[in-house]
Order: sequence, then C-alpha cells, then structure tokens
Amino acid sequence: MQTPSHRQNLSSELLAIGERHWQALSEHDLFEPQWCEHQAQICIVFALSDFVARQCIQHPMFVNELIAYPEQQNQEQDYEALLNAALNDVTSEEQLHKTLRLFRHLHMVRITWADVTNTQSIEDSLKRVSALSQALIVQASLWLRAELSKRFGLPMGELGEQHMYIIGMGKLGGRELNFSSDIDLIFTYPEQGMTQGGRKPIEHQQFFTKLAQKLITALHQITVDGQVYRVDMRLRPFGESGPLVMHFAAMEDYYQEQGREWERYAMVKGRVLNPDDTYYPEIADILRPFIYRRYLDYSALDSLRKMKAMIKKEVRRRQLSNNIKLGQGGIREAEFIVQSLQLIRGGREPALQEQGLLHNLHLLIDMEILPSEDATLLKNSYLWLRKVEHCLQQFDDKQTQVLPDNDVDKMRLCTILGLADYAQFNSELLKHTSTIHEQFLLLIGEDAAPELTKDDDALSPLEDLWLLPLTPEEQHEILSQWLSPEQAEAFNASLVAFGDNLSASRIGQRGENILNKLIPQLLFVILQQTPQAASQSLDRCLKVFRAIYGRTAYLDLLFENQGALKQLVSLCSASPWVTEQISRFPLLLDELLNPAQLVNPTELTEYNAELRLAMLRVDESDLEQQMEALRQFKLCQQLKIAAADITGVLPVMKVSDHLTFLAQSIIRQVVNLAWQQMTEKYGEPDYADIPNEQHDMLSRGFAVIGYGKLGGYELGYGSDLDLVFLHNCTSRAATNGPKSIESGLFYLKLAQRILHLFNTKTASGHLYEVDMRLRPSGNAGLLVCHIDGFSEYQNQTAWTWEHQALTRARFIVGSPSLAQEFSVVRHQILSQKRDIKPLQESVAQMREKMRKHLGSSSKAGFDLKQDSGGIADIEFIVQYYVLAYSCEYPALSKWPDNVRILQQLQASKLLGEQDTQILNDAYLTYRNTNHRLVLQQSEQPPDGDQFIQLREGVSRIWQQLFTMQS
Repeated sequence: MQTPSHRQNLSSELLAIGERHWQALSEHDLFEPQWCEHQAQICIVFALSDFVARQCIQHPMFVNELIAYPEQQNQEQDYEALLNAALNDVTSEEQLHKTLRLFRHLHMVRITWADVTNTQSIEDSLKRVSALSQALIVQASLWLRAELSKRFGLPMGELGEQHMYIIGMGKLGGRELNFSSDIDLIFTYPEQGMTQGGRKPIEHQQFFTKLAQKLITALHQITVDGQVYRVDMRLRPFGESGPLVMHFAAMEDYYQEQGREWERYAMVKGRVLNPDDTYYPEIADILRPFIYRRYLDYSALDSLRKMKAMIKKEVRRRQLSNNIKLGQGGIREAEFIVQSLQLIRGGREPALQEQGLLHNLHLLIDMEILPSEDATLLKNSYLWLRKVEHCLQQFDDKQTQVLPDNDVDKMRLCTILGLADYAQFNSELLKHTSTIHEQFLLLIGEDAAPELTKDDDALSPLEDLWLLPLTPEEQHEILSQWLSPEQAEAFNASLVAFGDNLSASRIGQRGENILNKLIPQLLFVILQQTPQAASQSLDRCLKVFRAIYGRTAYLDLLFENQGALKQLVSLCSASPWVTEQISRFPLLLDELLNPAQLVNPTELTEYNAELRLAMLRVDESDLEQQMEALRQFKLCQQLKIAAADITGVLPVMKVSDHLTFLAQSIIRQVVNLAWQQMTEKYGEPDYADIPNEQHDMLSRGFAVIGYGKLGGYELGYGSDLDLVFLHNCTSRAATNGPKSIESGLFYLKLAQRILHLFNTKTASGHLYEVDMRLRPSGNAGLLVCHIDGFSEYQNQTAWTWEHQALTRARFIVGSPSLAQEFSVVRHQILSQKRDIKPLQESVAQMREKMRKHLGSSSKAGFDLKQDSGGIADIEFIVQYYVLAYSCEYPALSKWPDNVRILQQLQASKLLGEQDTQILNDAYLTYRNTNHRLVLQQSEQPPDGDQFIQLREGVSRIWQQLFTMQS
C-alpha cells in the first residue's frame, strides 16, 4: 500500500482525526485483522479525507480492494469495461442505482487515495475523474435504453438504430472534471418517428424523454447509498423551459436562430460522450458553425468582458473573494483565456476545436499565439489551483471552491501541498492568481482601474471640509464658489450629521480610510453636477453611504470608478425612489459601473435569455440562492428601466412594456422552479389525455393568466401581479413520482409553491405581491381552476365587472393547449351579445361606487386613478365598448391593453378621431405622471388644474356614454 511521503508532517490534531476514523472502522462487524498491518498508512489518508474514511467505514470491502490492488490507486482504469461487467447481473432500476453508486464511491476513493498521497499528478486525476463520470453516464444510459426497448421497441432512422447522444458540457466535456462536481448535460437524437419492434410503439420524442428522465433519476437521485452526480440540464436549448431532449433539426434551428454568445463559450467544451459512426458526425456539423466563425472573431473578447463583469458582480454580492474558481485570477479566468482564443481562431485553425484546456494551451504555444513562457506560467498556475480545488472537495466530497475557514482543513491543505503553513499557502495563492489575472487583463485589454481624476485645487479644500474642525466662516468660504451662505449651511449640516453618525459606528480602519478619500470626491461631484440642489443630493447620497460604510467592497467600487460615483449622484438627485432602492439593496451599485449600459435597458425579447443566464450562475439545488437570484435580477433590471425613464430614453409606454416583460420572464422562471420542485417530490401528473401537448417543462396542462396592469402591458414601479392559474388535466390518475398524489391535488400544490416563491422575503425582499382575487369566486374559489370550470363560471356566474376584468386578461406562460383554450373562452365571453341599457347601468354604477370610496376630496388634489376624468373613467369606457360591441366587431376583443383597443375603436368607427385622441393623450399623460410620482415618492396627489382640459374631455365622453350616471 502506498504511503504518503508527507506523513511525518501530520499535526497531532490530524493524526487524532485519523485514529478516530480507524477506531470506527475497527468496530465494524466486517473488520479484518490483517488490515492492522496497514493501520499507519490508512490512518494518514483517513486524517486527510473524511470522505475516504466515511466510505471505508460504510463499505469495509473497499479496504480490501485498496490493500489487494495498491497499484490501481494511481493507474488509469478501463471504467467502461469494469462497469459494464458489474451491470451484467443487474435486473432492476433499484439494483442499477445501487451498483452505480457503489462503483462511483469505490473508484472515487481510489482516486482520492492517489491524490492525497501525491502518487499521481493533477492532470492524471482530472482525466480519471472525467473518465469515471463518462463511464457511469454512458453505461447507465445503455442499460436503461435496453430496458425501455423491451416494451416500446427501438427508435429507427434512415441509417439504422437511433441513439440518444449525450453531450457533456464544461469540464466534463474537456476531460477536466473536478472531484465533487455536478455534470452539465444536453440530450439530442437524430430524427422523429415511431419506435419499432416493441409491444407498445411510441414517438421517438417520448422514448428519448423517458430515457432522459430515467437517466437523470439514476444519477441524480439521493438514495441510502448516496448520489452518483448532481445533474444540471440548464445549458440545453431554451434552458429549464425547453424540452428535455431535442432532435437534430430542432437543435440546429435553435443554435442558428437563438443561440447566445455565452452559449458559444459553453459549447466550446461540449463533447459527445457516446459517439458512433452513424449519426454522430451530424452533431458536429450542426454545432461547429455556431461555435466557430470562419474569420478571426475578436467579438468574442467583448462577450468575455461582459461575462467577466457579471462574475465580478457575483463575487462582490455573494462575498466570494476566497473563491478560487470565480475570484480574481481564479480558475475561471484561466479557462476564459484559452476559450476566448479558441473562439477567435478556432474557425481558421481546426486543431483548436478540441475541448481540453491543457491540450489547447500546448497548441497555442506551437502556433505562437501565446508566448511559451507566458503559457507555461499560466499552465502551472492553473494546475496549482486545480490541485487546491481537488483537495478542498476531497476532504468531504463536497462541491466547493471556497478556501477553508477552519484550522483542520487549512492543515490538510498545507500537508497535501507540501507547504509549511497557511501563510506560505497564501503567498503561493497570490503568486498564481496574480499570474492568471495579469494574462487575463492583457487578453481583454483592461488595465487596473485608475483612481479618480483629481482636481487638486478643488479637492484639497473639500478634504479639509470633511476632515478638519473648521469654523462656520471657513466652511462657507470653501463652499462659496458653488453655494449661497444658506445653501452652504444646510449642506454642511448634512455632512456634520453624517460624520457624527459615522463616529458612533464601528466601520474598521480600512473602511474609514476609504471614506476619508471618497467623501471629498462625492462632495466635488455633487457640487459640480447639482449645485442648485446640492443639499438634497448630499442627503440622498449619504443615505446610500450609511447603508454601505460597513461594506468596503462597495466603497472601493465607488472610489475606483469615477463613472459609477457620478451616476450615483445623478440618479439619487433625480429620484428618492432610486435612492431608497440602492440604500436597501447595495448590490445595485454594481449596475452603475457602466453608465451607458445602465440607461440602455435590456431588449424586450431578451429578458428571458438574460434571466436564464443569471440563474445558470446559481446552484440549482440551492433554493435560497435561486430565490435571491430572482430578486436580484428584478432589482437590477428595474433600476436600468428607471434610469432610462429618468433620462428620457424610454417613453411611458415603453417603461411599462419593459416592466411587464421583466415580470413575465420572472413568472416563467418561478413556474419552472415550482414545477421542478413538485415533480422531484411527486412526479408528473397524468397529462396523456391533454391534446397536442409538447414534452417540455412549461407544457404540462398548467397556465398562468395575467389580469389588470400585467395583462394590459401597463405595469408600473411596485405594481403587484393579478394572476389566475388554470389547468386542463381531466384525469384523476395519480402522479408518477416517489410520493404519488392525485393530479388535481398536484396542480393545487403547484399553485401554492408558485405563490411561496413569489411571497417569501429574502435578503433582497419579496419578488412581487401577487393578487389572486380575480379568480372564479375570488378568495372563496379554488387556487387553480380547471379550464372547463373557468368557462362555466364566466358564462353562468360572473358579474359584469368580472367580464370587464377579462378584457385585460391574457395568457402569460404555460401549456400551449391551454393558451388556445383560454383564448377561445375569453373571446366567446367578450363577444356575447349584451343589452346596451343594462350594461350601461352596471358599468356606470360600479364606477360611481369606486369613485365614492376611492376618489379624493376636492381639496386634496387630483387622484389620477379614481377621480372624475381620470384613469378609471378611461378604462371603464374602453371596457364598456369591448363588452357592448365585440359581438359586431370581433377585433375589439383581440387586445388586452387600452391603447390598442382605442385604436381599434377608431378603426371600427365607434369612436371619432378627436375623442380617441383625447382618451389616448389623457391616458398616457396620467400614466406618465404616475411614474414620475412613484420615482419622486410623492404621496401628495397632483394639482388637478394642470390636467383640466384632459379631465374635461374625458368627462364629456363619459357623460355621452353613461347618461344614467346622473
């Protein structure tokens, strides 16, 4: 048995840990006396890895394997052949799960043994971990395919049998998998059709979806024997909302039409784990033109900068500075260097289209793209960090890249790496991360951030104003070039109050030093940008500073980025609402780093893709982090929309469009998360009876309907979401999961889970307030309603006001079949022939009731929503026309938003051009004013006189329609 060369360097504390593990092993019923001959060696490895100790104690036969075949601990194995032989006697999926797990644990113990004893290189370790993973995935897939084929037959195509090709992404694809890693997979198959030769032929899509589901369960499910791998499917086309398996043609369409730049980076390492000579070449032909351009593609560097900026935000927000993967100069930067050069030159140099980082690094030297000396330093630093990563994960088989904060793991790390102490480790870490970061900056063309440009003549007095105990006269003298004496007094009073507050706080010496340099910069920017409102701007900016002066990372951000500081002053001076948002959620300061991008909000069609990318950076098994990521995404995107609004980049309708599309993307993601959590516990409902249903995450007989401002594309800042949940599953069959429940109950629990994800308050607040009162029977009704019940309620029970609400309802996300069914029901209800007189009376009476209860008094200003001539009058006018005339003019029921309905009313000659213009202008003006009031956090209604002409015009049209009102 191999003995660690560093055994004499083990501390007494580590030796004691090893002895405790040995004692636990010796008490096992299967303990064998001859193992005592190897006690010293075993104790040392047990001391360095709780994982090895735990596995050997749980499975003592592992010890015999290690003793009997010591040479195998540091030799590459034919894992596929070994596992194939082990699976020969497996006859059930339960046995399959057990065999896979024990095989994985045994060979991971062997790999760990060789690593902690330093009897194999880190390169060999990466290859072995990757080969083991590939064998487990491929052999499990083959066994499950054979079992499925007994019932359903085999998928066939023009070239013979079709297989489900498994694309390994990331480090698995590059044969550089880290020790305790999740695995990123994409599944694809050649072509559609029906299986042949089985008792029950089914479509290829169904066959491969079943295979994919069973394979994920076989690998991912946690049993009494543990888990094989955490399986992450989020990199597949369309992410979590896409089909689990996709045929070649659909995959090609996706990457040609919708593939994102970050997906090119991801696919650089994509590798088919189970290639063959039939259909496999087609996959390469599909992916190659998407990944690699025929020209030198320097646009890849711009994408790299954006991805790196996003990672820096994550590091700062989640305080990941000790993360050797994501931190500055970490593993990710080294990977980015090589992947970027592959993307730039891979189209011209096919040799660079291989997946492995180390292989490509040697090619870059041979092609003289990277200097040999730089590449060698990069390689050495990368491998050193990978060794550290392996050590961290082999301590306890946990996926972590965060440096230890306990003495035991620090000692283990130093022992395995052959370092004297943790101070020497930190020195080595700094050397290697500096090497990688310097080369990364050279590649992307960024230098270290310069200090703010300083006007010494102006800044020196402002430093005195902040740091010295000046007399009032001296203070006024310093500020006199910008402010009047009265303004200077108020300005300085705010500064003194902040200083007093700071003195009473414990912010640490470093934070105090940064503030002492930053505050004069802030004063200078305020006095330059907003001299007329300097005191107000200072108060608002200092509110943000009070929220962050214990967070030196954010103080550094503002001090080192002049643009960010200027942007903070601009936004805070313009809007107390923005000030409040940044104060409550300092993570938003990251959005100020690129002022041009801040006022250029995400394209409407890109919110889904941006959110998908943001969620990919979060462990899909960490629900708390997923909920936090959703809230952070909303906050950041909302800030960008507000910045564009404040600066006039977005008109009012576009502001609402962006807020609405943002909400839709979040609803989609929430439904995805809720669906995944539910199906993991209960399995899927019986949706075989649902016609034309596709096999993807959002097409399982469930739909979210948006009402009100969401339905009408009119969301504002802080709007809640009016939602109704529908399903169309008629079967009472049970779900197919480990804890089976009736399908109807499944959808109820799904709705409850969705609401939980929206309403839970995390560090970044709640996601949205959700209002479900517009569902059939309101709060007394079922949380999720069958589409037939919804139709029956609307036809037989609903009040007129509920039909009015339906004019602003639309499908948001979910099942395509339900979308169509809802559209039919909505159109049928809105197009009913109604008696005009009773309809007028009903609409007018409801509006009068609202006005009395919710409108303002004459002295309290003008309530934009509820007062006469306001928004509600316009909405009721529009809704009345839809209900009264859709039977004659079906196009009126097509749109859920007031502006397009007004256009349709004019086109149908139901409203004249002048009246249409009055209603449209009034509606947009009121909405714009309301946005302004929110941004100014104004609770005082505006003066009604400024809207007198608009109010009179709206009121005249109301009177003409609803004479019964008087």
